[in-house]
Amino acid sequence: MSPSSRLARLTECLAQWQPLWRPLPFQHLHAPWLERFPGLAAALLRLSDADVDRLQAEPWYDSPLAFWLPVTELADLVALPRLESDAAPLPGTWSQHIEGRKWQQIEAFLAHARLSPAALAVEWCAGKGHLSRTLARQQQRAVTALEWEPALCRHGQALAARQQVTVDMRCQDVMAPEALTWLNARTHALALHACGDLHVRLLQAAIATGSAVTLSPCCYQRTASPSYSPLSQQAQRLCHLHGLALSRDDLALAVQETVTAPQGVRRRRERAGAWRLGFDLLQREVRGEHDYLPVPSLAYGKLPDTFDEFCRWAAACKQVVLPPRVDWQAFEAQGWQRQAQVSRFELVRHVFRRPLEVWLALDRLALLEEAGFAADIGIFCERDLTPRNLMLRAVKLN
Repeated sequence: MSPSSRLARLTECLAQWQPLWRPLPFQHLHAPWLERFPGLAAALLRLSDADVDRLQAEPWYDSPLAFWLPVTELADLVALPRLESDAAPLPGTWSQHIEGRKWQQIEAFLAHARLSPAALAVEWCAGKGHLSRTLARQQQRAVTALEWEPALCRHGQALAARQQVTVDMRCQDVMAPEALTWLNARTHALALHACGDLHVRLLQAAIATGSAVTLSPCCYQRTASPSYSPLSQQAQRLCHLHGLALSRDDLALAVQETVTAPQGVRRRRERAGAWRLGFDLLQREVRGEHDYLPVPSLAYGKLPDTFDEFCRWAAACKQVVLPPRVDWQAFEAQGWQRQAQVSRFELVRHVFRRPLEVWLALDRLALLEEAGFAADIGIFCERDLTPRNLMLRAVKLN
């Protein structure tokens, strides 16, 4: 299937099924689609915890949801080709100063980045320049690394000097107009997991300057706009035709899949979710209102020790006055009950998680092709290394 056809069909599916995947189950006491799909809800609630864990990781295989949802077709639509590479493995000693999984991602990314010998390499949003240093060592070439935070630039330059590689760390806000001066028709810009507006800016800069680009996009929801404006003309037409309009919150679904966390982390995550849902029930009763009240995120290491302490913290954040007497045990138990229900209803959204991510990547591919680039898209590493394993490669046609 061509990228254009894939984008068209994904648009239709996302638009057709948006009443099911757009609502956030944790915000509703009763999912908005329950009355329309009672059989689906019943099937979800019958799932065991083991079934939930399996379907969270593998939503396409042996899914009991296939009776109600287009699981098989969506699985085919997200089956992008795996990019081929004959690059030799990099020496393990090069991974010094780079966290294990990040090093493996860099190695996989560079194995599929096709730079011409004459290209001037530029890393976009370089951080400490780990990718730049590895590229410089691998291909014996100079690399310019753009990073806006001075401390990271200094650290990266020191590491480059220590490893005796030719990397020039430049303190540059890539969103500023002068960022385009670093790119031209001879450059090849690279970005591994550049977030939201940062990677969109790279695509716009590449189109404006004719620079080649290799990109693994990430965090589509990190954007200044509250709504998503399709980048390509094709996606704009398709969204208008099928009535698909995406908010910034919708985009977060595309990156919700994560690498399986250790058991202890998962337990803390589940407890935080149950406590939030328990507090949600409490605040609805106290305020006499039935709307979900979002509370700030809290790192798992900073989670209070008890449910009542969490609720007092959340109430203080949202200026909710709690009554002097609260049946904390009852509300916590109800929170855990809602957590079990929400985790099952979330499986509906998980079916559309990867389709939305692929749709967003195909929109970016179409933008490049419409601008006169030869572009391709594929998978550059396994999901257990990073679920953000899509790669866009593009070179301006003469």
